[in-house]
Amino acid sequence: MKIEFTKMHGAGNDYIYVNTLKYPLVQPETFAKEWSKPHTGIGSDGLVLIGPSEKGDFSMRIFNADGSEAMMCGNASRCVGKYLYEYGLTDKKEIALETLSGIKTLYLHLQGENVDSVTVDMGAPRDIRTVDLGNGYLFREGTTVNMGNPHLVIFTHDVSAIDLLSEGPSMEHHPLFPNRVNVEFAQILPDGNIRMRVWERGSGITQACGTGACATAVAAAFTGRGKGKTDIIMDGGTLTIEYQPQNDRILMTGPATKVFDGTINMDR
Repeated sequence: MKIEFTKMHGAGNDYIYVNTLKYPLVQPETFAKEWSKPHTGIGSDGLVLIGPSEKGDFSMRIFNADGSEAMMCGNASRCVGKYLYEYGLTDKKEIALETLSGIKTLYLHLQGENVDSVTVDMGAPRDIRTVDLGNGYLFREGTTVNMGNPHLVIFTHDVSAIDLLSEGPSMEHHPLFPNRVNVEFAQILPDGNIRMRVWERGSGITQACGTGACATAVAAAFTGRGKGKTDIIMDGGTLTIEYQPQNDRILMTGPATKVFDGTINMDR
């Protein structure tokens, strides 16, 4: 059986999107691993399933490239909004999207008939605290933020000097995080914006991370380094994060880009 898919990315964070209203997938973990491979599959950071919802307008499930299921992905949620509108599944410009970390509201920004960018109400950050990473690590201190998925934000004076292939796995599997953690290395720029690089739990180095950008903005404010509205500049692009601690709310705005449509055999 062949199924249709769409390859999309948000600031370089790329996923394979499947409409499960049309193509129900059993054991999506297996497909995520096989289809995400860059040479023998489609190539992506993972697989996103768009489906029905009893709590919202639609639902989203995310499976990383290693087959593990993620609670939430900000970049994927923006692309889901674009998919739903441009493929005619809805004509709403405000969409309630059910995720494993709760309902997220998507606000679509149109350019003509197409969705150019999306603002996502990411809700409230949780478990914000400074942690001691201990001896034997390049960095002694970090800030944890839960955005529906766990993040560790580490500030440095030169983010370009970080060896992500070494430091990323070391932090992801740190004993403080038995369920592993997403890791962001961040540098405050002279204009107050933030340059960030990311190692994602279950996917490794990615071009961008929406929840990670939110976590970085929150960590910057928590440690006295940041401001309320900040551009987070990542390898794949820039997201604008507005942190409203008085309302316990984070708004994330950024692009959503379609790469191509395709079909693939279910037995691959």
